[in-house]
Amino acid sequence: MKRFALIVSLALLPLAAIAGPRDDYAQQWPLTLAEQDAGAYRVVLDRTVYRQLQSPTLKDLVVVNADGSEMAASLFDAEQPLARPANSVEVPWFLLPSGNASQSRDIASISEIAADGSLRRVVMSDAGTTADTSSNEFLVDTSRLHEPVRALRIVWAAGQAPFDRPYRVTASDDLKNWRTVQEEGHLVELQNNGARIFENRIALDGVKAKYLRLEPLRKDQRALNLTKVTAEFAPAQVVQDWQWEEIGGKRIVDKDGSVSFEYRVEGRFPFERADVALPGNSSNEWILKSRDSEESEWQFAAAPWMAFQLEGGKVSNRSPPQALQQLNRDHYWRLIPRNSPNEAAPTLRLGYRPEVLVFLAQGKTPYALLAGSARGKRAESPLPQLVDALRAQRGQDWQPASATLGAAQSLAGASALTPAPVERDWKAWLLWGLLAAGALIVAGFAFSLLKKPAAGKPD
Repeated sequence: MKRFALIVSLALLPLAAIAGPRDDYAQQWPLTLAEQDAGAYRVVLDRTVYRQLQSPTLKDLVVVNADGSEMAASLFDAEQPLARPANSVEVPWFLLPSGNASQSRDIASISEIAADGSLRRVVMSDAGTTADTSSNEFLVDTSRLHEPVRALRIVWAAGQAPFDRPYRVTASDDLKNWRTVQEEGHLVELQNNGARIFENRIALDGVKAKYLRLEPLRKDQRALNLTKVTAEFAPAQVVQDWQWEEIGGKRIVDKDGSVSFEYRVEGRFPFERADVALPGNSSNEWILKSRDSEESEWQFAAAPWMAFQLEGGKVSNRSPPQALQQLNRDHYWRLIPRNSPNEAAPTLRLGYRPEVLVFLAQGKTPYALLAGSARGKRAESPLPQLVDALRAQRGQDWQPASATLGAAQSLAGASALTPAPVERDWKAWLLWGLLAAGALIVAGFAFSLLKKPAAGKPD
């Protein structure tokens, strides 16, 4: 672990040297961490963040610690694995008194069970058992879980290595009758000449049971001091969380009489879909174009599509949204109808899926997300390499912990959106001035020599 911490520290030295001054950003959002010691976190961006962003590549989006120093961060779209929430949850666990570890063991007799089936406590002594705390058998309460458990991830206190401890996992719904769901799983922490073997995950085959028991397969192994148990589920079906921006536009009539509607979007949203909304029944074919500035040429943003809306009684039918040709963060949009409507500008609806910023914790909390700047720029970080290192230590299915946005707080406001004045190189200007002055002096001296009559020449 120390070796890994050293790797992380060295990789993040360039970022630590770059202070993210808060007066370079328009707003900040305090971050609430789901776990205090997770090391890496994921925060889902929302509408308030997107509206502040200025950079087309979202470079004016950083995470800082309590000292204002920028931390390593990378942006992930909704389809990337690290952008998805972790499919796991922490579950209660109890140390069982040492004794008979057979599958017929009645743990209900030494347990206090709530009305919903969850465990309140386990008495640390019963007939035929000892009441010492050196037991190496554990009971895991999964009674409140609704999904089958695919694995148990065990966290233990530092300083207990080296060890390789085999466990059998059994399951029960009544704490009396037990069935084997994993014949042998190993918890391992070994080190040798700088190399480290670490395994804290016991795989299961989708077990649905109220209780799971970890039974040591060796009676002579020392007790393991656990600190946390996490149950993992199968990856859930990803639900498309589409968000929509509804933008009002203005009607434009060109010299040739053609009609179009123009719209302006504040911020840098990752738009992927478009829709047109008109009151009442409507039907028209639309062409959608976009551009990033008023000086740029209009570019096709989506293929032409037929948009309709039919309302009758309690039934309403409308056309599905149109997919954009690519993810689009442009500011300016234009709708061109095939048939010129007489009504006012329709509402342009642009859909997006929130992206995720993954960052590595460094320095003191609290952390904050900063956005909106014409001067600040997120530093390039070695996050992919560090993620690989974390997965090598914590398992290939490791996911960052969650961090949630607090209420937006104003920092430099609109002044942060003004580009910094161009710094003048006064030394270069002074050098050029001296060279020009010298050239003028030389030219003046040469001109005076030309006007002076030659010596000894008669008038």
